[in-house]
Amino acid sequence: MKRSGLALLCVIATGLTASLALSLGSDQENDKQQAMTLADARQLIAEQRQLDTISKATWKQLLTKEQYDIMWRSKTERAFTGKLLDNKDSGVYVTAGCQLPVFHSSHKFKSGTGWPSFWEALDKNNIVLKDDWFLGFKRTEILSRCGEHLGHVFDDGPAPTGLRYCINSVALNFVPDKNPAMTPIETNPIE
Repeated sequence: MKRSGLALLCVIATGLTASLALSLGSDQENDKQQAMTLADARQLIAEQRQLDTISKATWKQLLTKEQYDIMWRSKTERAFTGKLLDNKDSGVYVTAGCQLPVFHSSHKFKSGTGWPSFWEALDKNNIVLKDDWFLGFKRTEILSRCGEHLGHVFDDGPAPTGLRYCINSVALNFVPDKNPAMTPIETNPIE
């Protein structure tokens, strides 16, 4: 009986040691992510590189609360409240965090849904489509290639694609065509 108790104690001690090692490794990874300064993150965004290394904790500091909730917690802004809903200027829509070009104003249309809608993506390499069953039925979620939730795409849009990319306005910044320096009109808290 004493040997089995000792064996059990050894198994528990080994398990605790392994668990502690995994925990320390996880803490070290978190420390690496937390070690990134806001200036480092802004530099990566400006250079459009290693965007996936920016932690959610850093995004939380870079974005407004509403932007963070929508883009990293998959929330939705209220219909007909977005600043870019009625924008008719010519230019490119970039993601509010990673600044990836995703839509062009020439693909925008008035859908009547309350969110900016586009019938085509500008650069399909900058978006990821993912099945979303959150509401109990299948929708297709649109993420930027760096993981930002942008909105959803539906098959009730106009020709020629028949698609409606329904996007949260707060997840975008607008860069007018007339401004070659690509400075967003929207006030971007990242800057």
